[in-house]
Amino acid sequence: MRALIGPDAPGLSASTVTRLKSVWEQDYKAWNRRSLAGKRYVYLWADGVHFTIRLEEDRQCILVLMGATAEGKKELIAIADGHAESEQCWKSLLLDVKGRGLEVDPKLATADGALGFWKALRRVFTTTREQRCWVHKTRNVLGKLPKRLHGSAKDALHQIWMASTKRDAERAFEVFVETYESKYPKAAACLAKDREVLLTFYDFPAEHWVHVRTTNPIESVFATVRLRTKRTKGSGTCVACLTMVFKLMECASKRWRALNGSPLIADVLDGVRFTDGIKQRAA
Repeated sequence: MRALIGPDAPGLSASTVTRLKSVWEQDYKAWNRRSLAGKRYVYLWADGVHFTIRLEEDRQCILVLMGATAEGKKELIAIADGHAESEQCWKSLLLDVKGRGLEVDPKLATADGALGFWKALRRVFTTTREQRCWVHKTRNVLGKLPKRLHGSAKDALHQIWMASTKRDAERAFEVFVETYESKYPKAAACLAKDREVLLTFYDFPAEHWVHVRTTNPIESVFATVRLRTKRTKGSGTCVACLTMVFKLMECASKRWRALNGSPLIADVLDGVRFTDGIKQRAA
């Protein structure tokens, strides 16, 4: 409560808290039905965020969709209950935002390897390109290696996605696979299966790479949200949890900064070609 309304929160009566909760639920429902007509997002970030709040039903997973506008501003597009990160749950969310007016396909979407989201995206926004999150991928690959190798393996992965050109990234990719495939084939295969979609970001402005290589725009915001929600010990409802997350993110969004190289977004939307992050002149 202090995060939402300031230092006077401890003095609120139970009836006042109940009234505020009701108002905020109405705010969330109105926001969740708002028109998106005329909106255009160049980038999307998607993730399923789990909370430890004990609900009437089960531990809640919330599907989160964020976007970068044509002006380079990050915006929360949608949050919805997702009992599982299934294709049907993601498809329902994406169809909802499309039905409310988001008609132009974003240029790029970044998410982890959850197949549900990618299957749904291909059905709803058919031309949006795919970028796998390097934070999630690193975590998955390291999970298939002994802990004693985590330091060197993490450095080797870092050499891939921090390479200045796609060619250098490809070389580093080969080095990693050749180093680990004989003794740790599952780790090598985990990385190799998403090779193409892990390197999509090289076709976009270099100034934007720090934003689109990972789902950190969502992760960093929810680190703050979790600091608040982890204090909620009692059981609640899905709507109450969604409302709390919405209000906390609404407060956090006031401090979101614009994307680096925002003027280049116009070129991306116009279909200008970028190679290794550098704008290519028209032939």
